[in-house]
Amino acid sequence: MTEAVTSPDPLAEMEQDKARAYNQGLTPLHPPQKSLIRLNIIVLAAILIVAAIVVEFAIRNELPGIGGMIIGPVTAIMLFLIILLPGRIYRRWGYNMGDEQLRVLRGFMWRTDTIVPFNRIQHIDVAQGPFQRAFGLSALIVHTAGTHNSIVALPGLSTPDAEVMRDTIKGHIRQDMI
Repeated sequence: MTEAVTSPDPLAEMEQDKARAYNQGLTPLHPPQKSLIRLNIIVLAAILIVAAIVVEFAIRNELPGIGGMIIGPVTAIMLFLIILLPGRIYRRWGYNMGDEQLRVLRGFMWRTDTIVPFNRIQHIDVAQGPFQRAFGLSALIVHTAGTHNSIVALPGLSTPDAEVMRDTIKGHIRQDMI
């Protein structure tokens, strides 16, 4: 009996290739991160649309001719952001974990390239919120000595990858202490 070979999703591979090219060959975030970003934007959009509805109903007696003048544009902008923004945010994150450092590149207009040497790390967290847990994602949070950029967060990692990265960094920290 032959088993069906499942090929990876070509659209997800294309998106990861775009992210890798944009981020100087660094590893892109886990593909479900794009869906998580979209879900977060949808929650924000729902709150803003409800606020627009409340404002429109509050002023409808004062200005009776403006039916839909607030809700319409807010809804259009939110739909535009829900469709456009997740892909752009996803492509603007990349990371690389070398032998002695973690590099995190992020940002759209203001790019931030953070390099954290393992010997500067104080402790490491792997965090998950309820939405992240639903998508099988985690965030690796690295705390370093100092005040400026003392916390470096890397969201959008698969939970096993985040745990392996944490354990690898922890191993390097132990070696440095000996």
